[in-house]
Amino acid sequence: MCGIVAYLGHREACPIILKGLHRLEYRGYDSAGVALLNGELNVFKKKGKVSDLEAYLKDKNVHANVGMGHTRWATHGEPNDVNAHPHYSTSERIAIIHNGIIENYAALKKHLEHQGHVFHSDTDTEVFVNLIEEIQKQNSCSLEEAVRLALHEVIGAYAIVVLSKDAPNQLIAARKGSPMVIGIGEGEFFVASDATPIIEYTNEVVYVNDYEIAVIRDGKLDIRSKEDVVQTPYIQKLELELDSIEKGGYEHFMLKEIFEQPRSILDSMRGRLELEAGHLNMGGIRAYEQKFVNAQRIIIVACGTSWHAGLVAEYLIEDLARIPVEVEYASEFRYRNPVITERDIVIAISQSGETADTLAAIELAKSKGATIFGVCNVVGSSIARATDAGAYTHAGPEIGVASTKAFTAQVTVLTLLAMIMGQKRGTITDTKLRELMVELNNIPAKVEKALELDLEIQAIAEIFKDVPNFLYLGRGYNFPVALEGALKLKEISYIHAEGYPAAEMKHGPIALIDENMPVVVIATKDSSYEKVVSNIQEVKARKGRIIAVVTEGDTVIPAMAEFVVEVPPTSEVLVPLVSVIPLQLLSYHIAVLRGCNVDQPRNLAKSVTVE
Repeated sequence: MCGIVAYLGHREACPIILKGLHRLEYRGYDSAGVALLNGELNVFKKKGKVSDLEAYLKDKNVHANVGMGHTRWATHGEPNDVNAHPHYSTSERIAIIHNGIIENYAALKKHLEHQGHVFHSDTDTEVFVNLIEEIQKQNSCSLEEAVRLALHEVIGAYAIVVLSKDAPNQLIAARKGSPMVIGIGEGEFFVASDATPIIEYTNEVVYVNDYEIAVIRDGKLDIRSKEDVVQTPYIQKLELELDSIEKGGYEHFMLKEIFEQPRSILDSMRGRLELEAGHLNMGGIRAYEQKFVNAQRIIIVACGTSWHAGLVAEYLIEDLARIPVEVEYASEFRYRNPVITERDIVIAISQSGETADTLAAIELAKSKGATIFGVCNVVGSSIARATDAGAYTHAGPEIGVASTKAFTAQVTVLTLLAMIMGQKRGTITDTKLRELMVELNNIPAKVEKALELDLEIQAIAEIFKDVPNFLYLGRGYNFPVALEGALKLKEISYIHAEGYPAAEMKHGPIALIDENMPVVVIATKDSSYEKVVSNIQEVKARKGRIIAVVTEGDTVIPAMAEFVVEVPPTSEVLVPLVSVIPLQLLSYHIAVLRGCNVDQPRNLAKSVTVE
């Protein structure tokens, strides 16, 4: 979950690396460091943000045309200066940066200590670089060969970049299970965890595959397998725009991304919902259409916010396509010996396309013969390449750690998928399908209208910013929205919050309700409306403070709730796309009022590429 960036070329490396680290800071921000090679191999690192590293470098000699940097999310060892990357080998002739976890580091460390290597940090990464050094010494081989041999000995996930004082114009990079992209410029090369640090300089990139080693030297890129077989790199053109990774005048990336949702939802539908022609298209399922039609079961695997989008999809697919659906935490799925057959379809959802647990779940499902369909946002990501078919959400870069537009884009794509499946299976009438197409086409405008509630929600946030607990309640399609609203509040404001199906409140959570407990109830007009009204009465009878998200024009619930937020009416199956907007804004404003770092909440990273 760390961010790596490296440069080799004709420019000053340090400014490029630091700018890249700022753009990758959403991947980790416990500490940061750089290694610069110009005759000497110098490592500078500091606990804290990239800005703390920049301040530390003010009086340092950072002149170099070759270098690498790292921003860390701690796994092995607490965040401090010593555990920050890059790490030297014992001789300080080799340095490494690393994203991932080396599972057998303890055994390797014990062996290397017997060989005389001295360790200063608590990290598995320092073991990795000393293993490379020991192999090079024992075999009298090149650094490239030492890296290749070391990769055969380590167990775990990694994306690494290695520099050596003895190879002053060379970068070596490798990956397994952690993302890596190489940018190709005019006489210069860039290596990074994703494309955000690269787009300013080139739009030509190579996505490194698992078990590949990339060597950059003498103005050339050489990629080989771990078995030393030459690979032909596939150069892709980036469609990413530079302004899409800037704040654009917003105080935080999260707020920008919340307000981008009318556009990102529209982009998720573009080319897939052809209203005038009355067509639904999703190229990713075309070759597997019959598999979807005949599927005996669909299993959805995901983590965090993507798991909540999967819960919405469970309602959608069962409702519209009449196929049984199971929604699994990817982290649990791989460890419980699940029953999977060749007639199952597994839908894997991930914003980054790099989520380690979801990738592992995909590999397990593939080994059982299931068809794998991916839903992710990042072009060229590991999940996009590991699945049989899939659909990109086209939400654009999401920099804020707490997902917002990723959720609504995922739900949009999954809604289209459910509608297509229902159409192909004959489980939805043409009239109903047409109604849903029209309403889905109207969703961006309705989200735009919901965003006009911003100041109103900010006033509510001011009242509740200091409470220690929140409850979120919803039924049907709004139950996953309640879970997502609670998660957003926890993630960025550090207030304890729980989401429940509204009917489950009386099976335990009702014991928590008193005059100090705010209860957010998503109570839009749908088939569960009367039941939710009863649940609100139960909360009110116990003096709970009710914040209700209702459909415009509702007169019943406003008479019971202390605070009411009205959202535009829409079809019941599409309501999560609208009802989630006030909850995103509420969490954002409470976090800002509490002085929290909204874009980089403590202990979290954007892309969870380790178990």
